[in-house]
Amino acid sequence: MFENDEFSDSFGNVPEESFLKVKAISKFKKFGPNIQLDALGKVPSKLYLLLSGVMRCYVISESGKEFNKRFFFPMNFAGSLTALIKNAPSEIVYETITECSLYEIDYKKLKAMCETDIVISNLYTGILEKVFMRYEKRQLELISMNASQRYLKLKSDIPDIDKLVPQYHIASYLSITPVQLSRIRKKLKES
Repeated sequence: MFENDEFSDSFGNVPEESFLKVKAISKFKKFGPNIQLDALGKVPSKLYLLLSGVMRCYVISESGKEFNKRFFFPMNFAGSLTALIKNAPSEIVYETITECSLYEIDYKKLKAMCETDIVISNLYTGILEKVFMRYEKRQLELISMNASQRYLKLKSDIPDIDKLVPQYHIASYLSITPVQLSRIRKKLKES
C-alpha cells in the first residue's frame, strides 16, 4: 500500500501529519482497463494519484476522433484541473488504459486544507507546478520535434511504452496516424 516515504520521494518532504490529512480525504480504488474516471461534459470532483498502471487523458473532436494529450504513470497526479478549479464541466476525458490502483482525492477538501495548512498548500502548489512544467515540455516537443524525434523521446522517457500502451494511443499522442508510427518504427529498426 502507498506510504508517506514513497510519496515524499516523488513530491518532496511531507510531514506525517500533513500526509495523513491528505490520506484522510482520499479513497484507495482499483479500476480495470478502459474505465472513464472523468467524463466529457461532467463536473469532476476528484484529483487522482496513480499508484500503478497507465492512464491517459484525451479530447474528442467534433467528428468524434480521440486525441491523446498525455499518459500518466505511477506517482503522477491526474485530473481535469481546469474543470476542478472552475467547478465546470470537463472538456477532457481521463481514462485507465491498464488496470490501475490509485487514490481519489476530494478536490474541494484538499483546497480547503490549503487554507489552513501551509505544507498542504505548498504541496498543492508543487503539484500545479509539475503539471505546468509537463504541459510546457509537451508543447515544446510538439513544436520543435518531428514525429520520429517525439517517438524516440517518448521511448527514452518510458522505455517499455510499446508494451504498456496500444500503438494507436501512442500514435495519437505523437499527433500522427498508426500507419505513420508503423513506418517510423520500421525505419528505426532498419537503422
